[in-house]
Amino acid sequence: MDRAQLSGQPTEIAPDGSEVRKLVRGSRASLVQCTLPIGATSKAVQHATIEEIWYCIAGHGQVWRKRGAQERMVEVSPGTALTIAPGTAFQFRNTGTDELRFIIASMPPWPGDEEAVEAPGHWR
Repeated sequence: MDRAQLSGQPTEIAPDGSEVRKLVRGSRASLVQCTLPIGATSKAVQHATIEEIWYCIAGHGQVWRKRGAQERMVEVSPGTALTIAPGTAFQFRNTGTDELRFIIASMPPWPGDEEAVEAPGHWR
């Protein structure tokens, strides 16, 4: 039975450039907090095998997702939840005046940085 306390400092930088604070990892999922600084835009990436569920806990921004011919942009703020299916290109940006923060569950657990490959993005 794992237990975690949120770190004040990032435990790593994600392949998309966002700050990650690891929380817990189970046999079927992992949970992190992800932070994007004020004015920042992530790199566009695509996951090979994992599905993610994102829940915004702070800030304001936009998340762009594209899978095949389907493309969608959503505004996010505290209380917004969204999914990112395997093979979906995605990118996000902070449009607010505070850090943009998400709690992200990855299923199966995050296997490592080789999971994310660079993808054509919506923003430069």
